[in-house]
Amino acid sequence: MSVAMQAKAVYDADLRERLEAEKHGYFVAIEPDSRESFVAPTFIQAAMAAKAAHPDKKSFVIRVGHKAAVHIGAATR
Repeated sequence: MSVAMQAKAVYDADLRERLEAEKHGYFVAIEPDSRESFVAPTFIQAAMAAKAAHPDKKSFVIRVGHKAAVHIGAATR
């Protein structure tokens, strides 16, 4: 299973309910092997906290309450 799929499983099982109620719009980086999560107001802050704690592991960042962490492209009219 990919890091993304593992992290999403951790999010769904352990974090979704609490974070969507308390931290909607924030970012959460999840290191799936340890199941440790790092919540921050920006993508880079969450990712860097996970990297500092687990420098040799891959983490996955999710935007709390959204389908995608970031949106790329122009807005439509």
